[in-house]
Amino acid sequence: MLLSLSLPIINPFMTTATIEVLHVAVGDLLPLGSKLMDLKVDLSAAAPHDCPPIASYRLAVRDAVYLRRLDVIQGQEYPVGASLALFSTTPDEPLDAEPTRALRLSTAGIMQAFSWDEV
Repeated sequence: MLLSLSLPIINPFMTTATIEVLHVAVGDLLPLGSKLMDLKVDLSAAAPHDCPPIASYRLAVRDAVYLRRLDVIQGQEYPVGASLALFSTTPDEPLDAEPTRALRLSTAGIMQAFSWDEV
């Protein structure tokens, strides 16, 4: 079975996200709960703030899958809804069919350590 992954809306004001870290490579078996990628979301265009409202999130898989195709590059920014990757439940599933459904995900906020002197 093929499963797709598009950039989800994590915040109602979010329009894009930057791929900060990719924790996987094409061909990897990802057990349930595996780290997939970390995203940075910049909401500074939504409303003026004293400091940039930047949040980091980690996407983890809620299906046991193989990463078959990666559609993103670490460090690049992508719009909400952009294709991020394609997965399969077996390592040799043909990739020419339409995905059966979306990959199930968990999204967790990442608290970044910073100093007020940096702001």
